[in-house]
Amino acid sequence: MRDTECIEFLQWCLPHMSMRWVGFRRVHKQVCKRLQRRLRELGLVDLKAYRRYLEQHRVEWHTLDHLCQITISRFYRDRVVFGQLSDEVLPELAERALSHARTELRCWSIGCASGEEPYSLALLWHFALAPHYPSLRLEICASDINTQLLARAAKACFSAGSIKALPPDWSAQAFAQRGQLYCLKPMWRDAIEFIEQDIRHAQPPGPFDLILCRNLVFTYYDDPLQRRLLDAMAARLRPGAALVVGAHEALPARQSSFQPWDGLRFIYRKA
Repeated sequence: MRDTECIEFLQWCLPHMSMRWVGFRRVHKQVCKRLQRRLRELGLVDLKAYRRYLEQHRVEWHTLDHLCQITISRFYRDRVVFGQLSDEVLPELAERALSHARTELRCWSIGCASGEEPYSLALLWHFALAPHYPSLRLEICASDINTQLLARAAKACFSAGSIKALPPDWSAQAFAQRGQLYCLKPMWRDAIEFIEQDIRHAQPPGPFDLILCRNLVFTYYDDPLQRRLLDAMAARLRPGAALVVGAHEALPARQSSFQPWDGLRFIYRKA
């Protein structure tokens, strides 16, 4: 399969799924490899034949949608973001919760993959912030569409490369080595509720103090779908709560539900 052929196909099919080519430009070869395998499974000679197959078998669009799900995940991804959460955002959210006599902070990790992001948040809270807020507990809801990734999240065993960005003392205390893998100790698994859910069709009820929606909605989905999902997130956030997006993402233009969080990058405050 030529790269130009795959690009042309993606530019045709992505808008049919409310996705946008610009988000896939840098990662499209990952999707192209999956498409090549799918052609072999179906016995099709090229993507032109696959396009005809899609037009004749509408159920195949569900498979194609799955082939276009991009997963790049590791612990403490974008260290600057976690530093901002630790130094400024979570302390303010904690103080706000205490001022309302609440005993929990509720967070939602969207597109959690194998659990690296919500587990990172749980470790950050325990090691950096929980000693300062002993009467508060952190509750994390983590959702993803991929059942295989969620199964890996439940096992909570990772390669050395996946956890290398964590502070070494955190890793030493939180993980037990099993062969070539590092497995999170049970207490960390119990702190997070993993749910299989496609954000495009369903969302947990909330309310939340913090939503992490990084490198998914505002990268791969088109503008109308971004706006619809942003409204859904806003409806599930408390006033003054935080929304975190990816390092190369921005919210849709002319939206009024969020403002930048006191000059911080990639973090917004619910109006």
